[in-house]
Amino acid sequence: MKSVLRYTAAGVALATVGFASAAQAATANADATAEILSTLQVTVVATDRTLDFGDIADAGLAGTSTVVVDPAGGRTCGTNLTCSGTTEAPTFNVSGLVGSTVNISFPNATAPLTYGGTVPTGMTGTMTVGTFTSSAASLSLVAGTGSFTIGGTLTVNPLQAPGVYTGSVAVEVLYN
Repeated sequence: MKSVLRYTAAGVALATVGFASAAQAATANADATAEILSTLQVTVVATDRTLDFGDIADAGLAGTSTVVVDPAGGRTCGTNLTCSGTTEAPTFNVSGLVGSTVNISFPNATAPLTYGGTVPTGMTGTMTVGTFTSSAASLSLVAGTGSFTIGGTLTVNPLQAPGVYTGSVAVEVLYN
């Protein structure tokens, strides 16, 4: 009986050692990195700062019509409108981290243009610019700088008050 107890005690001791060795822990390390980007700046060129649709005349407008200025400054005049005068697509300069890429976007889908005076009775004193386009969807800052131009679509309403309309278009650039 003593030998059975000894073998049982020895077996329990060996089983305990077997369980202890199966509960080992292992560790590993991962690298961690971060890159601080230089401040990204976008400015409109002072001598080329207006999205100008030129002069527009109502030629029998019964519903809304559009005038499109593309990023190269070309114009398409809509139905029942007569367009003349000079158009302009503004130029923006971007500066940031050398060799980086930035995405160009428009934070607002539309921008209002408002009449600069008292709107005559029965006439409309606002227009909307939207469907914005850019000469590039993204821009590579090879030497830390780059530039792009923008265009857009002006919606002209019937009975638009004659005169000058003004507003602004927001442009946003983000590191890619």
